[in-house]
Amino acid sequence: MTIGRYEALVTHLNAGQHVLIDGATGTEVERRGVPQLENAWNGGGALSHPEIVRTVHEDYIGVGAKIIISNTFATSLHALRDAGVAHDFAAYNQRAVELAVEARDRMAVADVLVAGGISYWSWTGDHPPLDELQDNVAKQAAIMRDAGADLLMLEMMIGIDRMLSTLEGAQSSGLPVWVGLTCNPADDGTIVLRNGEPLADALAALSGKNVALINIMHTEVMHIDDALDVVDAHWDGLKGVYAHTGRHANHKWTFDDTISPSDYADAAECWLARGVRIIGGCCGIRVDHIDALRRRFADI
Repeated sequence: MTIGRYEALVTHLNAGQHVLIDGATGTEVERRGVPQLENAWNGGGALSHPEIVRTVHEDYIGVGAKIIISNTFATSLHALRDAGVAHDFAAYNQRAVELAVEARDRMAVADVLVAGGISYWSWTGDHPPLDELQDNVAKQAAIMRDAGADLLMLEMMIGIDRMLSTLEGAQSSGLPVWVGLTCNPADDGTIVLRNGEPLADALAALSGKNVALINIMHTEVMHIDDALDVVDAHWDGLKGVYAHTGRHANHKWTFDDTISPSDYADAAECWLARGVRIIGGCCGIRVDHIDALRRRFADI
């Protein structure tokens, strides 16, 4: 971990500046031909096609991303166990972070941060007990730290109890941890986590937990502003957005109905105007979307 690199970034954010992060990695390596692991989605690329994963990171750095997230959304121990490759848990997580570090080194952009992406999502619906989840995340986070991650990004947190267990496990590594929440409107219009708990309750649960920044991520573009209304009312820390576009169908991401780069930049302009400090993209958001953000906003 390079403390100076992370501290410089947070100082930059606290001064009111903006930072560009990458777009999707999992769906992008899928789009470029990396085969899936059954029950672990697109997490296999670090070992099966490392050159593609590294090139995706390089492409995002090339268009100005200052934070790149490792391709580890699907490499939790329980997901890899469901995929029958739990014996490669350390290798998948270590190599994925190393590839991001290698991409930064090859692009010779020293101020880029590598974030270890951690999620508890399950493609089978078989989640471990909370204490086991926390222990597994602690192991994953330590592997990422030792492989060179500068911070950890919790992704697609959709339930408060598992979010808190994941957070505690991740923070045991000593790395800074940011939290990404996935939201949608309930039938009555209340903005909720994907499991139905109010977003406001999730933000309250994170209060005092030493989280510098929360992201609204893997959330439809059309719902971001409503989610930010809740964030503005219940969160005093830094905030970021990386939305998704397209949909998941038959275990693959579809790219036939995705937002254009210019329209995504239009939406991002509104988010930045209301105090969002980091901006990027999730599933379906590609290199040309991130390039459109860089071209639109002079201070990114």
